[in-house]
Amino acid sequence: MGYRFTLEDVAFLGSPAGEAALAEIDQLALTSASYLADVSTARRLAGDRAPMLLETVLLRRKALSKLDVSGWLFTDDALQQATPWQVAAHRAQRFAGRVVHDVTCSIGTELVHLNGFAVGSDLDPVRLAMARHNTGRPVVQADALRPVTRDAAILADPARRDSSGRRRWRPADFTPPLDALASVYRNRDMAVKCAPGIDAADVPWASEIELVSLDGQVRESCLWTGSLATPGVTRRATVLRSSMDAWTITDASPDTCPVTPPAEWIIDPDGAVVRAGLVRNYAAAHGLAQLDPRIAYLTGDQPPPGIRAFRVIEYGRYSEKSLRQLLAKHDVGRLEILVRGLDVDPNALRPRLKLRGEAEATVVLTRIGHTPTALLCKAERIPG
Repeated sequence: MGYRFTLEDVAFLGSPAGEAALAEIDQLALTSASYLADVSTARRLAGDRAPMLLETVLLRRKALSKLDVSGWLFTDDALQQATPWQVAAHRAQRFAGRVVHDVTCSIGTELVHLNGFAVGSDLDPVRLAMARHNTGRPVVQADALRPVTRDAAILADPARRDSSGRRRWRPADFTPPLDALASVYRNRDMAVKCAPGIDAADVPWASEIELVSLDGQVRESCLWTGSLATPGVTRRATVLRSSMDAWTITDASPDTCPVTPPAEWIIDPDGAVVRAGLVRNYAAAHGLAQLDPRIAYLTGDQPPPGIRAFRVIEYGRYSEKSLRQLLAKHDVGRLEILVRGLDVDPNALRPRLKLRGEAEATVVLTRIGHTPTALLCKAERIPG
């Protein structure tokens, strides 16, 4: 639990005196080695205001890896829940030219990227004060389930009630519940950000479900309704990079691809593609084949540009004994283990392999038909 900011804190921090005090505290290193001494210095400089100044400086430093902002105010919880700026900017593109109401605006990390007229609302008065400071947008205190605008397109980011690592989420696991949002705004165009583990069958009111990854990590699902959804598309995978390079694929694209033995390369599709159920569409778009119709690994003679792919060195039926022999044959001492379709724990397997060589490799463990298979590969970054 971080420092509990008050409205008085926000007013001071947003003032010229507050910014000057923050600049002074920001001169401190605040490392693990210097922290106790720095806290003493901060108390000497700022007295009772030291805790909120220290917290704000530390949160601003933490935010640099996630948000493209400066001079913002945060709470610890709000920063943890904030959408990375690349994802927020991507989503905002669909709202171009719209009047938008962000009904769960928190500190404004989505609100700031919306072009045109946009208003935010939230129940937390401290977060609203921070959002007003951070974005300059109009914000009001309101319950997301009690509309305070008419006709505006809706953006919602419900809080997750339980973050205990579950892969499948239900509409009731969010605050406010997803189905309640869908009911209240059934006549509005809406985007609802939620966990990537939401199942399409649980949100039949969503016209399009978009799975979004950033730098290889699946970040969220976005549920689109009304005219914000893409006609003819029910599932979409969007792959973003910190550089703002991006590509997308949908279930409207062809999904015909063969199933073949391993070719020169193994391709492990981005997690957004896998979660969206678009592996075959991705394969068809890049001239690839499946190793097995039920497994997400793909194969081909030319991997797509800009990805990390695996050049096949040798493959055969998998057993621990045969894998140890294969690794010894190729003098492998550093090994990445990828698994799909087999009940193998890489962390438990690695010490049993007794690696002693000098070479580095990747082994892909999977099932081809009914055959457990090990593919020894060399990982390579494909230009593009």
